[in-house]
Amino acid sequence: MAGEISGDNLGTPLIRELRERCDATFSGVGGAGMCNAGMTSWYDIERLSVNGLPFGRVPDLLGILRDLKARFLADPPDVFVGIDYNFFNLLLEGMLRRAGIPTVHYVSPTVWAWRAGRLRQIKRNVDMMLTLYPFEAPIYEEHGIGVTFVGHPRADQIAPDAGADGRDAARARLGFADADRVLAVLPGSRSREVRLSGPTFFEAARMLSARFPGLRIAVPGANADRVRQIETMLAEAFPDLDVCVLAGDAEAVMLAADGVLVNSGTATLEALLLRRPMVMSYRLPGFTYAVVSRLVRTDRFALPNILAGRDLVPEFIQDDATPENLAAALEPLFSDPEQGELMAAFDAIHATLRRNAGARAAEAVMQVAGVQGEAPA
Repeated sequence: MAGEISGDNLGTPLIRELRERCDATFSGVGGAGMCNAGMTSWYDIERLSVNGLPFGRVPDLLGILRDLKARFLADPPDVFVGIDYNFFNLLLEGMLRRAGIPTVHYVSPTVWAWRAGRLRQIKRNVDMMLTLYPFEAPIYEEHGIGVTFVGHPRADQIAPDAGADGRDAARARLGFADADRVLAVLPGSRSREVRLSGPTFFEAARMLSARFPGLRIAVPGANADRVRQIETMLAEAFPDLDVCVLAGDAEAVMLAADGVLVNSGTATLEALLLRRPMVMSYRLPGFTYAVVSRLVRTDRFALPNILAGRDLVPEFIQDDATPENLAAALEPLFSDPEQGELMAAFDAIHATLRRNAGARAAEAVMQVAGVQGEAPA
């Protein structure tokens, strides 16, 4: 069960690795990647993708939750795997585990950052936690929760030298010249993220364009809906800004770029793995931020900074995420393109996360399911 695109990206290699190891079928909710890998999805993943506290979506989400529970109880699987999407999957995992269905949760909730009390719920509802990052596993071990650090699939998929080797091809593909200064703008994969962060991001890009005439700007839309949303926003509010909007392919956009302006989340990790300097920003709806900000116990929000345990990249949250602040932080990325110390730190993190995550996750899922299989030759 994946509720958004980032979860689909994790579920896809897991399904492929499981199919290589055992005779398995897959059903639930997933995106295009999981479906192409062999899963039957009962709902469009876009219907579940939300941001913040989705009060208006609660009735629909509860209806989907009840339906999934009924389907799984009527035809119990060997194991249920909830991929991220924590508020939903932890509820569903509890319902299924109480009925005797083994459960795996893939991607640790941020218990190290806020709401550590969720560990009690996780212990009740989850047989095995699969973590993407090494610092998370000891937290679960200390609380007697089964855990496996599997690494991150994107660290496996992106070769350590991809950032250097892929630049020229990406630029040629997108129509950028070698001498161009290129800014990648990634305002988010969800509608609300684009709505909240897009205007600030594009205003910052406009300011940076005044400092660097001829700056090329590229924006990947996560899907056709996001492309339409971004194009409409640009046409209405930024008609003077020359922006290349592409459907998908955030990796090519970042490979072609000298610097990246990015929303918080997995995209910051991808920029790191591609060795691209970045500025991270994130906004939530006002009420949601007022609630969440009182619960947070971490001073860092960008994944590169969290993984390094120090400030590697500039990050701007909520009221600090102004166009002026973002443009000022982006400017040095184009003035000092080498960024040697930063690249060394990125390389060290990449090596830590590159662990063949899909295979490790598949082996852990089979262990919980009690299924015997053979590793591929």
